[in-house]
Amino acid sequence: MTFEFADDEPRWTQVAGIIRRQIESGELRPGDKIPSVVRLQETYGISTSTGQKVHRALRSEGLIRTQSGMGSYVKRPDPSG
Repeated sequence: MTFEFADDEPRWTQVAGIIRRQIESGELRPGDKIPSVVRLQETYGISTSTGQKVHRALRSEGLIRTQSGMGSYVKRPDPSG
């Protein structure tokens, strides 16, 4: 599978958007493991640094949490809103 990127938006924002939509739609649920940086590279043909930007962006948005040596997971919604 080859992913077609739009030319007018950075690749990391496009991949982060895909994962964000999967979380928002419930396809990826709280506690689910999200694709690793290596898996993002394989799936989307992006570089390591681009995959790291995807993870960093999703963490900064509060959508995922990363456990050292274990991976990154969809966070449970904050009940306080």
